[in-house]
Amino acid sequence: MVLASDYLGIEPQKRRVFFSFHYQNDIWRVNQIRNSWRYQHENQRVAEGFYDGSIWESSKRTNDDSLKVLIREGIKNTSVTCVLAGSATFARRWVRYEIARSIVKGNGLLVVRVHNMSNQAGYASQAGPNPLDFMGTYKVDDGRILLAEKNEGKWERYTDYTQAIRLPRQWRQPTSTTVVPLSTYARDYCYVSHGGNANFPAWVRHAAGMTGA
Repeated sequence: MVLASDYLGIEPQKRRVFFSFHYQNDIWRVNQIRNSWRYQHENQRVAEGFYDGSIWESSKRTNDDSLKVLIREGIKNTSVTCVLAGSATFARRWVRYEIARSIVKGNGLLVVRVHNMSNQAGYASQAGPNPLDFMGTYKVDDGRILLAEKNEGKWERYTDYTQAIRLPRQWRQPTSTTVVPLSTYARDYCYVSHGGNANFPAWVRHAAGMTGA
């Protein structure tokens, strides 16, 4: 979980990006991305640079409600959420909550694979599922749109946020109880093979454009 502010487009425009990831498995990989944009792309970010919120999942806080408050506050001033996906990111409860709160906020979404990057021991990892394939939206009889999550191959109502949501008008709206995966609304990139070091701003710009952010 890291916050970034980048100048994107021909005219300088701030876009604050919330990064969601599996702290224990992928913090080393995430830091490589953060440091690249901090030191190699100074002209593409605002002066304050990247904000590191990764202590949230690694902290000693054990109260669910306090952690949810921290995540809500972290997402509050962002317009795009980037899920940095490793081998096990899809199954993390708090990654799913960050995704859910991003939907509530109306953020654009994208997934960037980090498994091909080296960890502190120099090893890459196996590719994991797209985390956005495991969360989705559906419509109930009274017209409300709700969030769902997939566990053990079955869609269930998402219990960490049970209120109705409103999706950006540019997104496909669910029309029944058939779940529309959130991956429908987001592109999926690999930071290594798709040249994230050069192309990340364009990816964020596209995600923002999908919601009008």
